[in-house]
Amino acid sequence: MNLADIISADAVLPHLKAQSKKQLLHELAQAAGQLTRLDQRVVYDALMQREKLGSTGLGQGIAIPHAKIAGLERVHGVFARLAAPVDFEAIDDQPIDLVFLLLAPEHAGADHLKALARISRLLRDPALVSKLRGTDNAAALYAILIEPAASTPHAA
Repeated sequence: MNLADIISADAVLPHLKAQSKKQLLHELAQAAGQLTRLDQRVVYDALMQREKLGSTGLGQGIAIPHAKIAGLERVHGVFARLAAPVDFEAIDDQPIDLVFLLLAPEHAGADHLKALARISRLLRDPALVSKLRGTDNAAALYAILIEPAASTPHAA
């Protein structure tokens, strides 16, 4: 699974501003709503419901909020590099500054899990994470995100 199939260049937010987890999820829902033509409130509510099950903050400054939403035809992603870290109730209690939002169709079992696993593996790569934190240019961030998928086509 290539990330270029999940995220487009216009879904990269290079310096998103948020003061809290709720505000961050609201901003991400708004961006995702514009990209997918879904009602941003539906996206926000789905993300909040998922967060009630447990934080999607993985630790080391990274979060992968995700939800399944009726009406989507495929998996969609939004990547944000935050202007300033926010508390996300991550498992290591550290604030997060890199977020990859993942939205999947309501009945996309395997595709959702494959995408989640792919993004998780990608964001556990210290060299890649360092590159993401080292630039605030949307085009450069997008290139960094999709580059590993192109170089390792069998790592889905």
